[in-house]
Amino acid sequence: MGKRLNQKYLIHFWVPNLFEFKGGIQVYLCDILSTISQLQVQRSISSSTSIFIIDKLDSDKPENLLKTNELADNFSFAFTGQIPKVLRTFAFGLKVLVTSFQQRPNLVLCGHLNFTPVAYLLRFWLGTPYWILVYGVDAWDIKHPLRRRALQTAEKIISISDYTRNRLIKEESLQPDRISLLPVTFDIERFQIKPKPSYLLNRHKLKESQPIVLTVARLADDEQYKGYDQVIRAICFVRQKVPDVHYVLVGKGSDRPRIEQLIESLGLKDCVTLAGFVSDEEICDYYNLCDVFIMPSKGEGFGIVYLEALACGKPTVGGNQDGAIDALCNGELGILVDPDNTEEIATTLVEILQGKSTHPILYQPEILRQKVDEIYGFNQFQINLLGLLNEAGFAAL
Repeated sequence: MGKRLNQKYLIHFWVPNLFEFKGGIQVYLCDILSTISQLQVQRSISSSTSIFIIDKLDSDKPENLLKTNELADNFSFAFTGQIPKVLRTFAFGLKVLVTSFQQRPNLVLCGHLNFTPVAYLLRFWLGTPYWILVYGVDAWDIKHPLRRRALQTAEKIISISDYTRNRLIKEESLQPDRISLLPVTFDIERFQIKPKPSYLLNRHKLKESQPIVLTVARLADDEQYKGYDQVIRAICFVRQKVPDVHYVLVGKGSDRPRIEQLIESLGLKDCVTLAGFVSDEEICDYYNLCDVFIMPSKGEGFGIVYLEALACGKPTVGGNQDGAIDALCNGELGILVDPDNTEEIATTLVEILQGKSTHPILYQPEILRQKVDEIYGFNQFQINLLGLLNEAGFAAL
């Protein structure tokens, strides 16, 4: 269960499989923990605040996995990943309840909406306030009655995007001042503007002058909303205007067989490459390989890949029905398209590849990089999170 905590102010942070894989939610939650740790080291927030993290799955040592080497001394962890899978949800719920009754936290921070029924019960029994972090589809069109009630009772709701925030206000009739924004961040130093890497051109048998379109996404059966299949269909039309265009799709997952069949049926095997899994060491090079980055999704809570592409100075296209609206700042940083309109996707790609787009900064890599850093860089994320923590009384004395 981790060490017993007796410090002045105790926060319970309930998280889902924080270190098992690098999904968007996991990266975001790790960024929050790393930022809190750094703020405590910098004495920007009270060092008497202790964080107890209860993870539903993992059992690895978090000290080796957080992005900061300055893990605060008053961070403690507990895991339920060693429990058999069939009992894991029950074990997690029991763990957070028992630990909460023992430690009596001053605040519970729910890292996922799925945990909120337990937080709601804890508030009813002990009066413990809780915050909820919401992302995308997890908070859209909620059917679970206890989760809906938990939203209404939360002390604060933190959304990664204005899109999700607006949907909650509309669908759950929540007051706007109860939902705060904490957009995602990214490590801009990992993403630099560079020429097309020759080793990737050779690997995929491409020419340096060849127009390349890129998507980076998990190819999961339950994430087909990311729109890569629509891009594949659009390539049929794009190559009528740009004959040597090539589409590179980075990512692995259970949806790959369906995508392979789609490529085969459309006769696109010669102009679409499924690159599969790409390591962190190579991902920046893939962004620099392309001339346009596109992910016309309609279920993305935010989409950190847009920020990474922009940091590499790439013209970027997203969908106009989800959190990509926030990532691209309502079109200030890129172009938003109807993710269900293959013709619009194709026309947009052709215009960009032919240098005919009228977007004011689309072809100015350094400005794209500068703006995305100013808006979503780690410094701004730190300022945003510090503001939320100070509102709740965590300011350094």
